[in-house]
Amino acid sequence: MVAHFGTRLRKGAMTTAVAAAAVAALSASQAPGVTTDGQGRQTTGADAESTPDGNGDGSATGNSPYYTDLPPLNTPVPTPTIGTPAATGEAEAGIPATVLDAYKKAAGSLSASKPGCNLPWELLAAIGKVESGQARGGNVDAAGTTITPILGPVLNGNGFANISDTDGGAYDGDSTYDRAVGPMQFIPSTWEWAGEDGNGDGKKDPNNIYDAALAAGNYLCRFSWDLSDQADLNSAILSYNNSTEYLNTVLSWLEYYRKGTHEVPDGTGTLPENRSDDSDGATTSPSPSPTPTTPTTPSTPKPTTPATGGGSTSPTPTPTPPGPTPTTPTPTSTVDHLEDAGTGKLTATAGDTFGENVAVRTETKAGTAVAKVRVRFTIVGDTTDATFTGGETVATVVTDSAGTATAPALVAGETTGDFIVRTTVVGRTLTGLDYTASVTARQADTLVRTSDTALTCVPGGEFADQVEVKATYDGAVADKVAATATLIKSADDATENDKGPYFKDADGNTVRTLTDLTTDADGLLKLPKLYADDTTGTFLLRITTTGGATLTVELTVAAAATPEPEPEPTATS
Repeated sequence: MVAHFGTRLRKGAMTTAVAAAAVAALSASQAPGVTTDGQGRQTTGADAESTPDGNGDGSATGNSPYYTDLPPLNTPVPTPTIGTPAATGEAEAGIPATVLDAYKKAAGSLSASKPGCNLPWELLAAIGKVESGQARGGNVDAAGTTITPILGPVLNGNGFANISDTDGGAYDGDSTYDRAVGPMQFIPSTWEWAGEDGNGDGKKDPNNIYDAALAAGNYLCRFSWDLSDQADLNSAILSYNNSTEYLNTVLSWLEYYRKGTHEVPDGTGTLPENRSDDSDGATTSPSPSPTPTTPTTPSTPKPTTPATGGGSTSPTPTPTPPGPTPTTPTPTSTVDHLEDAGTGKLTATAGDTFGENVAVRTETKAGTAVAKVRVRFTIVGDTTDATFTGGETVATVVTDSAGTATAPALVAGETTGDFIVRTTVVGRTLTGLDYTASVTARQADTLVRTSDTALTCVPGGEFADQVEVKATYDGAVADKVAATATLIKSADDATENDKGPYFKDADGNTVRTLTDLTTDADGLLKLPKLYADDTTGTFLLRITTTGGATLTVELTVAAAATPEPEPEPTATS
């Protein structure tokens, strides 16, 4: 049985003049760059809309339908309308308690992890309103999970994008086609890499508002977008659902919520009712297949008599059923395989940006390049902390006129070793291309002391100066380079010494080898204090780093010089 958005509140129809005035007044308070057209629809100064790929997988929602209701005006005296409005401005501003909490916690998390994004929680609220009516007015349990699943229409190409099943029905219950899932309406293929555990229960559930809100926030903050910048804000919203009307609707609610909201009990939020696909809401379960019916024998057309005068009484001919509508192949459907497009060797030192970018070309079976195809680049596995520029592990790029898609720059993390970058065609099950990338440890090729003061000590004492060195690589500062310091027996014998100077551990015990040392951001390494036992002589401290840099420092332990006795005064005559 197909369930809909509960009991809908019926909105009275406003007159055209009132509606236009409402939108015009609202638009006057929009963020910079937002205006209204002649029909009162909001537009942006930027070229907001681009042509999405036919499969719709370049967006969080697969460009699924959304609610188009605009927010009401916050006026102290309601404007007369025809009929009774469904809710006043104050009621529309109410957000269900659990849903509101999820938005604020997600924005708080992003302010710590991606402070440059400047994500306002009101943006999550605006998207949540447009996507699901704030989880159907807050129809969630105490943990934030929707009481019944919220599913968009089947994305089978019949009026919507055509996205074949990518999750085996695990998220959307449909093993043939994908559907947008949950209060923030993620399609399964996007949730697979963008999903988050926002409530800390160890699961990433698109039906949980905490998980979905955090995932939406991370999705909007990728690519180093700064959402305080109007152009970046527009780009982020359009990446969620690629439609100018969608952008304008979300911006309207964003500005509305910025003016003030309040918490209402779960399950009591107001519900929108106008959708971009003219339906009455997302369903909660896949629609059952229709029961086949027995075909009936068509009746024989009866002759018709002209309204006036004589004439033929021959029967009206039965119209010929139309044949199947021919389908135009999309660029994606013509792709036969991926070819490498000159990707060089992928190597980088930990913390550095790779000098090469992964580049592939989409081609037909005949080898012809195909433009306007979405290619997904994915850093595979959890054994690396490398990312693309912007901190993401997945990037989708549209091929250019030469059929080439170039991934964003790879940035090495601190984990060394090899990892895979996998390239696939979005919306197709073609064999992808894998590229091996290697991250090597940070290195130094030179070590020097930062002081030329002689290092001396008396037996049983402590050295006045601590040893400090600076590491460089190819003349540049070598930061975060691993190092080891050992007090050795001699220049020809690097074995740890058993006498002479030493370090102390936390318990005061003698230590003559220090490991797990690391240079700081300026390439500096300052060793702990050195102490001397009762052995006198000249000793050596050897410091080595990853990359082969070595420095040997001389230490001297000698008894304090005995002062010469002053001569006795001689008697004078």
